[in-house]
Amino acid sequence: MKIHPHRQHPLWLAFFLHRVSGIALALFLPAHFYVLALALTDPSQLDGFLAWTSNPLVKIAEYGLVFLLAVHMFGGLRLLALEFLPWSARQKSLAAASLALAFFLSTTFFLQAV
Repeated sequence: MKIHPHRQHPLWLAFFLHRVSGIALALFLPAHFYVLALALTDPSQLDGFLAWTSNPLVKIAEYGLVFLLAVHMFGGLRLLALEFLPWSARQKSLAAASLALAFFLSTTFFLQAV
């Protein structure tokens, strides 16, 4: 399989992660709204769902969700920087720092949730 030249650029990964995180968050939102609606329509079912969320696999999934949210937020900031700041050679380092910060934030959340 041939790799396209634009996919070899280091910032292509930042582009790809921003798109994937946006899609994943968009898929999560309907489930989130459904659970919020349970608080109004069926509190006993909400209690059962909240008990289920103590499962360690759910905690890991929450970690992934917070990671995706942080990646998407910092990816958006990267795009704003591309739009409004002059192009520089440091952008690759800033993109890597954004990913590292997203990982740090989601790991901090995960360690407090466990």
